[in-house]
Amino acid sequence: MTGSYTRSASASFTINDARYVGGRVGADLRLLYNLYGKPARESIEDYAEEVAILLNRRFLDTVDYGFRDTGTNAWKFRLRYKATAGGQLTDSRPGSFPDPVGLTGYGFHSFLTYSSSFWLLTSSEQAGVKEDLPISRTTGTAPSALAGTTTTGHGYARNGAGVSRDVYVAY
Repeated sequence: MTGSYTRSASASFTINDARYVGGRVGADLRLLYNLYGKPARESIEDYAEEVAILLNRRFLDTVDYGFRDTGTNAWKFRLRYKATAGGQLTDSRPGSFPDPVGLTGYGFHSFLTYSSSFWLLTSSEQAGVKEDLPISRTTGTAPSALAGTTTTGHGYARNGAGVSRDVYVAY
């Protein structure tokens, strides 16, 4: 069953709340692993904790996980999580992916964007935030998602903040 509620974000959103949301993202990634063999099992908890830390500190904008064509830098399948606070929040069950798609030959990839709050920090503060994260990311260009379908309406939330999720599948 899917539920929705409206609530404003407050100082009561804790790291435990953020870990609940990150755990839901981790559950999606475990389902990806079960379907497609990636991401690596040992990295899933790190991805979930990265989401939790950045969401709790209000430094997450979006994070994508999926499979891309490295030659064209285009997504073949992507889960996108967008940080959300207040307004209409949804707390769904993990999963509910479209029917499995053929991803043989496509590599797993993740791409993260930081919130405007992160970019207001000094460069040394930004470096400190990145050092606290379990995932070490490099700069790059976001893969494109031009010719496909996107399914929205899924998300994970707790205590006034969370993430909305969309699923993109290329034609």
